Amino acid sequence: MEETLSVHKLRVPELLRKSLASTNIIESAFSVAEELCRRVKRWREGDHRERWAGSALLLAESKFRRLKGYRAIPKLVTALADHGIKKGLAVNARTA
Repeated sequence: MEETLSVHKLRVPELLRKSLASTNIIESAFSVAEELCRRVKRWREGDHRERWAGSALLLAESKFRRLKGYRAIPKLVTALADHGIKKGLAVNARTA
């Protein structure tokens, strides 16, 4: 619940907030990866699994569309940096 409220606290513009408040982006990537990995019949050692997972996520990345509200990402980065600095100062003040 706290993560959902964070986009409101940071005053993220509405269009970007709608995109970030949903898990659809992550679910889409995992869906593509699952579809590709489903075809593997014989898994070998651990690094083989990691290569398949990495390849699947790269394939998923190629299918991504532009994030709605992407032009507001620099504002989000600035807000996150400001929030991190303020939060860091508050933690340092409590420990001093």
